[in-house]
Amino acid sequence: MATKTKKEDEPPRRLNRVVGAGEALQKVLDPAFRKRGFAARDVVTHWAAIAPSPYDLVSAPDRLVWPRNERNAGGAVLYLRCAPGHALALNHEGPKIAAAINRYFGYVLVASVRLSAEPFVKATQPAHIADKPVPRRDAAIYAATEGVADEGLRDALRRLGSGIKGRTTR
Repeated sequence: MATKTKKEDEPPRRLNRVVGAGEALQKVLDPAFRKRGFAARDVVTHWAAIAPSPYDLVSAPDRLVWPRNERNAGGAVLYLRCAPGHALALNHEGPKIAAAINRYFGYVLVASVRLSAEPFVKATQPAHIADKPVPRRDAAIYAATEGVADEGLRDALRRLGSGIKGRTTR
């Protein structure tokens, strides 16, 4: 009788195409996110778009805890890492943050928000941005393009923004 081979015994499936780094890391990151309670990376990767201002800058999702043995539970508990000094405001605005998350996804994902004991680590400014002096008149353009990872694309967007405003950055 033939036995079924386990998934670990099979060689990795080839895609026969070039894939981006995000897609290549997906198989590595998904188990780590599932361990923290996230079914997908959407809450973590789109946090800046989901969370209301200023909580998108001073907090980050840590984990989702789903209630056990409860049928028709109204959602999970989201634990947030918080910057020092913002814990009280974040705790007070928990229902507002939960509503923003549920509105983003279109269904009740988060029932309540609590603070995590883990420390908040703010993303640092990349070195290539810190090295270049930012002209005062173009500060808004530079601020809007800070999150673009590709340096060539970021510079092109900055030139485009300056061109639209009627001046050059060089």
